[in-house]
Amino acid sequence: MEESWANSASGRALGIDLHLDANPSGGLRRGLTDALREAVRGGRLAPGTRLPASRTLAADLGLARNTVADAYADLVAEGWLTARQGSGTRVAERPGREPTPVPVTNRVPFGGYRYDLQPGRPDLASFPRAEWLKAARRALTAAPNEALGYGDPRGRPELRRALADYLARARGVQASPERIVVCAGFVQGMLLLGEVLHGRGVRDVAVESYGLDLHLDYLTRPGMRTRPLPYDEQGAATGELTEREGAVLLTPAHQFPLGVALHPSRRAAAVDWARRTGGLILEDDYDGEFRYDRQPVGALQGLDPDRVVYLGTASKSLAPGLRLGWMVLPAPLVDEVVARKGYTDWSCGVLDQLTLAEFLESGAYDRHVRAARLRYRRRRDQLVAALAERAPAVRATGIAAGLHAVLRLPPGTERSVVQAAAWQRLGVHGLAGFRHADAPEPSDPMDALVVGYGTPPDHAWPGALDTLCRVLP
Repeated sequence: MEESWANSASGRALGIDLHLDANPSGGLRRGLTDALREAVRGGRLAPGTRLPASRTLAADLGLARNTVADAYADLVAEGWLTARQGSGTRVAERPGREPTPVPVTNRVPFGGYRYDLQPGRPDLASFPRAEWLKAARRALTAAPNEALGYGDPRGRPELRRALADYLARARGVQASPERIVVCAGFVQGMLLLGEVLHGRGVRDVAVESYGLDLHLDYLTRPGMRTRPLPYDEQGAATGELTEREGAVLLTPAHQFPLGVALHPSRRAAAVDWARRTGGLILEDDYDGEFRYDRQPVGALQGLDPDRVVYLGTASKSLAPGLRLGWMVLPAPLVDEVVARKGYTDWSCGVLDQLTLAEFLESGAYDRHVRAARLRYRRRRDQLVAALAERAPAVRATGIAAGLHAVLRLPPGTERSVVQAAAWQRLGVHGLAGFRHADAPEPSDPMDALVVGYGTPPDHAWPGALDTLCRVLP
């Protein structure tokens, strides 16, 4: 006699758990049929999957072979399975449904793409695992015992010293370790600054007309308002800053997402405004290390360290999963930011901080950035060449630096191209999703895609490029 089974029976031969009723009212055959049908319907058994022989599955589940064979036959009759001589029993191919178009927005759920070409994301497959592991071993061996305690909310002194040296050399930042606060990426830095600015009485912050709405949320969350500045080929019109704003958020080295470096005259105008009004400039230097066609544009902070908050991160150069970022603060802000950080998060992961310090001081970081720069430049050049050959109506702009390009489309085609990309499971964004809701109408409206070329690993890049060109007009 067949024995009843537990609520979740192991299907080792199938590689999944079959959720079976311990006392099925319709008998063992019906219980197994229902469980297999649900596994197919729910996607746990994908179309084309070959099922084990009835004898094998029966032995795995402790059932009679006829019970399994009859369940298979029922599902073949219903169309869930197919059975052919010589090829066994397989999950039937189901008629496909057109994918739901992805809305034109810069907020997209993680995963689900065949090729991820979202901007601002690095090639995680190229993370320097071996060198990072060596640095971690050296750092942990040399770390004093007190480093493993609660520590200083500003971050480990080893990392702050290494960052001060590196930023001065590579980005022209005037930084002393005492004015650096290590934080859990750009996100935590902006949240802390938003709370501090609001506590200082700031209610209005100027921003660029195009950018990430998540960044605006960090400012509006404490209760502040954002006002977009007009934008043209020279960047944000900083000459239109007023005394009403207490701060301005800029991406001066490589505007996100349009890719323009802020014109020197507008850099000077922003600093003059800050000095005249007592306002603060929040400088997001998210990918300043990746410049290809000329020397990197130095940080705006170097013009006036007392009026500019410099924000950097390892998310683009190494990996966002490290959750390591830093702020270089004007002296009067340091105590307020540190106190605010200590309320909720005393210190970031100490071992990763010590490892990054060692990575910087050993020269491994510089070597990694140089190699990454060459790799990303090669991908950018391949993108431009593919467009010239296969989509001559599309022009790539904003490509002097960074990990993304803006692809100018024929007028009126942005939405249809974004939809076509969604059908191909291609992760791209339309430019409209980055435009501030209150931004003034541009003098030269454009349809465009914002396409990242950093994320796909090298083996997937040709396929991603081919798929992209197929959806372009």
